[in-house]
Amino acid sequence: MVRTRLSSIKKGRAKLPRNLTAIRLLHKEEICELLDSSADFKARVIDGKAIPSLGKKVVGMLFFENSTRTRVSFEQAAHYLGLKTANFSAAGSSMSKGETLKDTILTLRYERLDALVMRHRASGSATLAARYFNGPVLNAGDGQHEHPTQALGDALTILERKGSLDGLTVSIVGDVEHSRVARSNAWLLSKMGAEVRFVGPRTLVPTPQHIGMLPGEVFHDLQSGIQGADVIICLRLQKERMQEGMLSSIGEYAKLYQINRDTLRYAKPDCVVMHPGPINRGVELDDAAADSERSAITAQIENGIFVRMAALNWVFGENDMGPRAVETPDKSAKKAVKAK
Repeated sequence: MVRTRLSSIKKGRAKLPRNLTAIRLLHKEEICELLDSSADFKARVIDGKAIPSLGKKVVGMLFFENSTRTRVSFEQAAHYLGLKTANFSAAGSSMSKGETLKDTILTLRYERLDALVMRHRASGSATLAARYFNGPVLNAGDGQHEHPTQALGDALTILERKGSLDGLTVSIVGDVEHSRVARSNAWLLSKMGAEVRFVGPRTLVPTPQHIGMLPGEVFHDLQSGIQGADVIICLRLQKERMQEGMLSSIGEYAKLYQINRDTLRYAKPDCVVMHPGPINRGVELDDAAADSERSAITAQIENGIFVRMAALNWVFGENDMGPRAVETPDKSAKKAVKAK
């Protein structure tokens, strides 16, 4: 009897977990699947229809960096899917007592958590977690590497406004070199057929050869960088870069690279303005740009919930139980994803 039980456990562990650690590692078909599922989940939530439950699974929320938006969004996604969450913070973890990240992950593994959502300041930390956790790991942002669910939420938002990603010109403005959001968006958008531009000062937007060979063209002049753009994604300016000598002043940056009523004239008339948040108003964006009809910032926040529902559903391998037959409020967005 014992041997039988042990053999069944071993068989159960033979299946490798599915992780979401980087957009760069996804095939185009997988991105389409995630976006399609996100649109379906959104329709079901908005219409008040039943949402398939993922069962009595527990997802660990391990955040070593503060992030109200991402953490709450994952918690909401888990709630909609009938999942339980267990929250951990850096201050309350054993790592504050000297424990290594590897041993923390092993501890959580043997606490019988079913999946792990993790944000950490070190690039590659999500990959390390996936190596030792033995269950699905979702990257909620690792250092200057990637933030995959943010890019998926941005893509869903663009699809709702534009109907397709293929053929769009998307300008990413700001501190590209240190931005995991820029990296994930660049990989996703380029895979889906969009033209990506990186715009900002030379100290924050070096040549592609020095920013991980990201797919995209570099511009150091704002007017040229956003000329004819369909979408502008502003990045949060990290004020600590001033202390590192990468910026002379916040005022100078705003003067040269702020998206506002005047600079938006260079983009297309229906250009969509986006920002992953939190916004430094008066720096990356002025009020006119942040609060205009062109702005999709609040839609980005809301869509973050639905892409994280899709991500949790996807890593648990429950793809066939998703609400596939539900029509989205914006049918063009869903059709555009399926057409890729």
